Amino acid sequence: MFLRWYCGGVRSSLVDVISERKTRGLLLSLVVSGAVVACGHGAEAQTTGSAASATAMGAAALPPTAAAAMGGSGEAKIFPLAQLKRGMKGVAYTVFEGVNPEPMQIEILGVLKDSLGPGRDMILARLYGAKPEFTGVVAGMSGSPVYIDGRLVGALSYRIGQFSKEPIAGITPIEQMLEVRDDEVRPAAARGTRTRAEEASATGLPAVNAGSGVEMQAMETPLVFSGFSQEAVDRFGDRFRAMGMTPVAGLGSADADAVQPEPLVPGSAVSAVLVRGDLSVAGTCTVTYVDATRLLACGHPITQYGPVDMPMTKAAVVTTLPSPLNAFKIVNTTETVGAFTEDRASAIMGRFGTKARMIPVTVEVVQPPVPGATVSAKHKTFHFEVLDNRQLTPSAMLVSVYQSLQSTNTATAEMSYRMSGEIGVQGLAPVRMSGIVAQNELNPAAINAALFVNDRFSRVYGNPQDQPVVTDLKLKVTGIPERRTATLESARLGVLEASAGDTVDAEVTLRPYQAESRIMRLKVKLPPNLASGRLRVLVSDGATVDRLLSPSGPSRRAEGLADAVDQMNRLHGNDRVYVTLLSREAQAVLDGETLPGVPLSMANVLGPLRDSQRLNLTGESVVEAAAAETDYAVSGSQVLNLTIR
Repeated sequence: MFLRWYCGGVRSSLVDVISERKTRGLLLSLVVSGAVVACGHGAEAQTTGSAASATAMGAAALPPTAAAAMGGSGEAKIFPLAQLKRGMKGVAYTVFEGVNPEPMQIEILGVLKDSLGPGRDMILARLYGAKPEFTGVVAGMSGSPVYIDGRLVGALSYRIGQFSKEPIAGITPIEQMLEVRDDEVRPAAARGTRTRAEEASATGLPAVNAGSGVEMQAMETPLVFSGFSQEAVDRFGDRFRAMGMTPVAGLGSADADAVQPEPLVPGSAVSAVLVRGDLSVAGTCTVTYVDATRLLACGHPITQYGPVDMPMTKAAVVTTLPSPLNAFKIVNTTETVGAFTEDRASAIMGRFGTKARMIPVTVEVVQPPVPGATVSAKHKTFHFEVLDNRQLTPSAMLVSVYQSLQSTNTATAEMSYRMSGEIGVQGLAPVRMSGIVAQNELNPAAINAALFVNDRFSRVYGNPQDQPVVTDLKLKVTGIPERRTATLESARLGVLEASAGDTVDAEVTLRPYQAESRIMRLKVKLPPNLASGRLRVLVSDGATVDRLLSPSGPSRRAEGLADAVDQMNRLHGNDRVYVTLLSREAQAVLDGETLPGVPLSMANVLGPLRDSQRLNLTGESVVEAAAAETDYAVSGSQVLNLTIR
């Protein structure tokens, strides 16, 4: 009589191709290696903050290997790497469907010394069984624990090439993974340079035999985008693929309120959340090791950023999609049980009961009324949270804002957006955002709007001197069903000569996109202290004024966070026309503050500050004199001459 793969007559197969003979042979081999597949719940259950004991009946039904694999109360025994030999047989656990890990037979092929970097060995193994032979090595399988004689060897974590005919995988030794648990890793600040293999693991590039055509690389982490269109994932997916993750749209979902009573055990699917709420992004791999307060998973890094702060959730595998090109698990994430706190070369580590810090985001989209319709404009508000991580947050924020703008029936290529909002920064004034964003020759309006937000957010979040604490992001976007751009076609002054202190009329001609020219008139008040002689008058868009007032180039000194926020809040909107006076006096920009009309003697005194890159001196002062709203995204400039009597 032999053990069966099912309880109560319900078969847990991936496909109907599993024959009774193959099943019998696989189970007999598992018994030889010390593993038994049992029915019932003998696992240790985690709750938010603690791990409960298994029932005595369930624990007694499991032999040592299965008890360790299924999260038994005893400490997992370790199989030393030095004792591994070619030909040894063992068992690995992973979830192919549902939440319960299933066994796969494995055979050790050998140990590759230093293959992942100095002191980082990899074990090569072949997988056996109907399911792994049918699906191959699957994205999301990384972290699957491997046991020999009831002792934990390591985690399936690497694969060979893209179209391998056999399910051959690389195993990260458990000793290297436990270094993450025991804090025997280099601190993030000490990682000045990475080895070739570390860099490859962190970027998803091949780590072994690079360039040979046969590459050993980390198993991809399927990154499920729920609530996102395929177009959004296609546009921004490369940002995540470069970090070794496989972005997929719609093949999975997220329900933070769902209760999953089954505990996280070695072999369970576990997810790291990047975005949650009305939009969801989560990467899934497999649990390798569990104790009462933490777990280890993946067997390779997701980003190798070091200290991280990502919500950790349980996950259920809907099914495993076999494909010679890109096999992966379709996953639903469920309840949050803690947070991932370490992302290192050999594993990621999560702690039960820990709450990850997220950045709340609110995007209100005001849809333009449909022409001819009787209903007024509709409001649609999206609420979601984005993880707080220097490497992942900007990309996650960019794609989420873009998707928010594209999630209405009125979103089209030929439209514009009037934007307003702010980025909250702890201890500082919020960063204000406003302007009109429209389609251009390179991108539709939604892309440009997302890039506009991303520019402001990245300048805060990626500050080279200070680590900001971003408290929230609020954005209101009003759709305009046309391309609201205009070119500054011409400008002229009402007089050729004037005295200091006079008010001068200026006339500006704008050419809107595919529309008749529009004339604007401004009153320009001249400063009373202007020197006599020729004065240049610049009529331009806001970006031109910003370039004149802000230092740039290699001499620009890195800004602290407070200076960067102040600088961004002084930026000029793109929906106005500006009149600026360019006088023949020196101008200094000191620590981001513009000082026009600097006397020559003072400029000489400030000279040493220029050497330290704190000061930028120019021979012409910029004085803002007038501005007017246009209701267009304006581009262009013109310089006029005025004689001061």
